[in-house]
Amino acid sequence: MPRRTQKLRPLAAELFLAIAAALFLLPVALIFLTAFKPDSEILRFTTPWPVTPTLRHFREILSSPDEIPIGRWLINSLLVSSLTTALVVSVDALAAYALSRLNLPGKKTAFAAIIATMMVPGQILLVPMYLILNRLGWIDTLTALIVPPAGNAFGVFLLHQFFKAVPRDLEEAAAIDGCSLWGIFRHVILPNSWHALAALAIFTFIGSWNDFLGPLVYLDSVDHYTLPVGIAMFQSSYSNEYGLTLAASVICTLPVLAVFLLFQRQLVAGFALSGIKD
Repeated sequence: MPRRTQKLRPLAAELFLAIAAALFLLPVALIFLTAFKPDSEILRFTTPWPVTPTLRHFREILSSPDEIPIGRWLINSLLVSSLTTALVVSVDALAAYALSRLNLPGKKTAFAAIIATMMVPGQILLVPMYLILNRLGWIDTLTALIVPPAGNAFGVFLLHQFFKAVPRDLEEAAAIDGCSLWGIFRHVILPNSWHALAALAIFTFIGSWNDFLGPLVYLDSVDHYTLPVGIAMFQSSYSNEYGLTLAASVICTLPVLAVFLLFQRQLVAGFALSGIKD
């Protein structure tokens, strides 16, 4: 193959990815820009950017907590997403450590059963999960959104693969120094797998933040709604108020967008690396 063709191929691939990224980002950029437009510019589109930027839509939403409790929904979403992330990372890390590093009877069968649950659509579990949560008295509480996701099969699979790649020499050296199983897990396994832990935490936070079906089914009180459900209810009530609807969408999108932008390197590294090598 000519050398010139070899040089042009990476450039063509980068150009294609740049165009694809621009197409994906264009709707998001339009939402953000339009949210700062007055109603006259929204109804009569002339340019994508606001000619006379205004914060009126944001002020109107944030100044009506009784009618639009978006602050309460934001706190609920932050609380649910943060606690769910902490619980998922903790439980999945312990499960993955036991299945990858300890000599347990039947661990291969247990791991295969956990992976098989990834093929079950989540919608199938809604009715039995609702019955269980109702028996526990957790319906219309944030606990119903925090505890059930703890058994995350994807997290167990991801961390299992990373933990297996940690050299046994480090584990044996720690054991010789008097480390217990908990000490090895805490001081050897976790520090050498932080890329995977960060990737799992980011995915869990974003998934919990964007979850719509769970809060819609398990929550009844408006004060307990998370942002996706609250914004959907808001949009149905203010379907003709385009500025308010777009401003609410921006408020819902900003936190998860900030998390992704701040931790995108850890997210990429978590899937690009496969643990450290001997």
